[in-house]
Amino acid sequence: MPGLIPPQKLEEIRAASDIVDVIGGYLGPLKRAGANFVTLCPFHREKSPSFNVNPGRQIFHCFGCHKGGDVFRFVQDYESLSFIEAVRRLAERARIVLEFEDNPHAKQARGEKESLLLIHEEICKRWQAALANDAAGQIARDYLAKRGVSAEAVKLFRLGYAPDLWDDTVNWAKSKNFDIKLVERGGLVIHKEESDRYYDRFRGRLMFPICDEQGRVIGFSGRVLAGDEKTAKYVNSPETPIFTKGRVIFGLDKSKRAIADKDCAIICEGQLDLIACFMGGVQNVVAPQGTALTADHCRILKRYGDEVVLCFDSDNAGQNAAVRSLDILLGSGLAIRVATVPAPHDPDSFIKANGGAAFEQLIAKAEGFFDYYLNRLCVTNDIATDKGRTAVLKAMAEATQKTNDAVTVDKYAQKTAARLGVAPESMRAEFKKIAAAKPKFVLRPVSPAAPVAPRPKPVAAPPADAGHVEGDSPPDDYYDSQPSAEATADVPIEAEPEPPPSKQEYWLLQALFHSDDQIEWLANTLRLEWLTHFGVRQIVALRLAAFVNDQWTGPVQLLGEISDESVRSLCTQAMAESDRMLATPPAREGADAQRAARIQSDREKARVAMLRDVLTRLRNDFIDRRMTELNRDLNLPGLPEAQLDDLLREREQLRQMKKQPLP
Repeated sequence: MPGLIPPQKLEEIRAASDIVDVIGGYLGPLKRAGANFVTLCPFHREKSPSFNVNPGRQIFHCFGCHKGGDVFRFVQDYESLSFIEAVRRLAERARIVLEFEDNPHAKQARGEKESLLLIHEEICKRWQAALANDAAGQIARDYLAKRGVSAEAVKLFRLGYAPDLWDDTVNWAKSKNFDIKLVERGGLVIHKEESDRYYDRFRGRLMFPICDEQGRVIGFSGRVLAGDEKTAKYVNSPETPIFTKGRVIFGLDKSKRAIADKDCAIICEGQLDLIACFMGGVQNVVAPQGTALTADHCRILKRYGDEVVLCFDSDNAGQNAAVRSLDILLGSGLAIRVATVPAPHDPDSFIKANGGAAFEQLIAKAEGFFDYYLNRLCVTNDIATDKGRTAVLKAMAEATQKTNDAVTVDKYAQKTAARLGVAPESMRAEFKKIAAAKPKFVLRPVSPAAPVAPRPKPVAAPPADAGHVEGDSPPDDYYDSQPSAEATADVPIEAEPEPPPSKQEYWLLQALFHSDDQIEWLANTLRLEWLTHFGVRQIVALRLAAFVNDQWTGPVQLLGEISDESVRSLCTQAMAESDRMLATPPAREGADAQRAARIQSDREKARVAMLRDVLTRLRNDFIDRRMTELNRDLNLPGLPEAQLDDLLREREQLRQMKKQPLP
C-alpha cells in the first residue's frame, strides 16, 4: 500500500529507542524496582511513584491513572503528538532515516516542509540579531522597554525586529542561497504582480515567532511600531504548508506542561498578554493566533486539560469574543470559566500594575461561563423593562440548551428567574418553549471500537495492514478509534465505562504473557465466546491470531494493534502485574541452585495447572449461561417440534460437555 511506513522500519525505530532511556530523557533518572523502574507519573498528580517502566517488555503502565503502552505511545501522550509525529521524533533521536514507500509526492511535500522549517529558523535568528544589535532596531527596543518586557522574556520568546526595508528579507534569502519561490511559499516575501521581483512582507515591525507544539518556528506575527492609522497593527504569516492559523496556538510549546499540571488553560487575546502572564509566574496560558477560537484549537487544548478560563480584554470587543467562544468550547467538552479583568486593564497591564500573584487570584475566582453570561446580559439589557427581561430570558435559554444537559438548563432557569424577579416555574416553562422552537445542539461522541465478535476456532487473523501507518496524512491519533456510522446518533456524551473483568478472565490475561509454552494448547482449546469482557476478548483474540498466523513478535506488537485506550490500559496493567506474579526469578549459583530450580519447577507446574483450571471455569460459566438461555426458550409456548428437539439436543450436549475435562 502506498504511503506506508514498512513494519520493519517501525521495528528498527522501536529497537533503537529503549523505553527506559526515552522516558528517563523526559522525566529524569528512573528508580530501579526489581527488574523494572518506577517514577512519579507525568500524566496525573501523585506523591508516591506508581508509574512502572518494564525494560524487558519495553512498555510502561501507571497503576494510578492506568495509562500504558509502548515507547511510541509514551511520546504521543507526553508530547501530545500524532502517531506519525512520535515515530518521526524517535527516528530523529535514533538518527534513523524515515522513508515512506512508493509515495514521491509525500517525499516532495516533506522535503518542502523541512526546507521551510529551516528558512523560518534562520530568519528568526536574523531578526533576533537585528533587535539585539542593529541601530535600526532601537525603535523596537524602546517599545519593549516601554511595555516592560524583560530581556529574559525577549530571549525566551525569541522576539526580533524586521528592518524597515522593502528588500531586507529578499536579499537575506539570496545571500543564504534559499529558493526565493520557496521563501514566498513560506509567506516571508510577496511576489510583485506582472514582474519577476519580490518584496518583504514584514517591514519595520516587532516580530513574534509562532511555534508549533514541538517548539519549531512555523510563522510570525509582526506588530507595527510606527506608521499612519491605515497601517495594520498586526501582520501575520499567511497559511503555508507548515502554518495553519486555525490549528496553531501561540505559546503552547512553552505552556503545555503547565496546562497539563493544572488541568486548565487560560486563554488570552494577544502575545504581550501571554508573555506578561508567563513571566509573572502564570504559565498555563495560551493565545489563539490571529483568529477566533476554532474546533481544532479546542481539540488540541483538550489533549492537555479539561478546563479553559477565558481572559479577554475588558472592553466590549473582548467580552463579545468571550461570548462567541461558547459554541466551539461546548462542542469540545471543555469546562468553561470566564475571568473578568477590571477595566481599563488587559491581562498585560493588570499584571504590570498588580503582579502575577494578583492575576492568579483573579483566575482562581473566575466564574462559570453561564454565571458570567447572565451577569453580562443583565448589565447590557435594561431588566426593568419587558424588552430587556425578554432579551435576557431568550439569550440564557438558547445558550444553556446548547449544553444538552437538563441539570444545567434547570439550574440557570432558576438563576435567571431570581435575577429577573419571576417565579422559577414560569421561567422553566419559558425555557421549554424556546427549546421546543429550536433544534437542539447535540454533542456527538466518537463511538467505541467495534467489539471482537465471539466465534469458534480457528482464531481469525488480524488486519493485513496492522502495524502500518499512513505516510503524510496520518489520523490525529493512530491508536484512537475512528467515528462509525453510529457516531451520528443522539447518544449520551459519555458511555458507561465497562466494568473490570472477572477474576478468572483477568488471571487468564496475566497468564497469556507468561504462557508461550502453552499457547498452542490455548489456541486449540479456548473459544472466544467463553469470554464476556470486551477488552479481554480483544487482547486474547489478537494474541492467539498472531500465534495461528506465525506473526508474534512480542507484546509491543499487540499494543500497536489495540485501538481502544481502555483496552490498551488493561493490557499494560496485566503485563506489568503478571511480571510481578508469574515471572521466572533469576537463576542462582552455588548451593542454592538446585533448590531454586526445584522451586521454579513447582511454580511452572502450578501455573500450568492454574491455567487449565481457569479455562475449565470459563467454559463451565459459559455453559451455565447458555443453559439458562435454553431453559428460558424451552418454556416458550407454541414452540415447533423441530425447534424443541434442537433445543433439547443442545442442552444435553452441553450437560455432557461440562462433565468432560478439557483436552
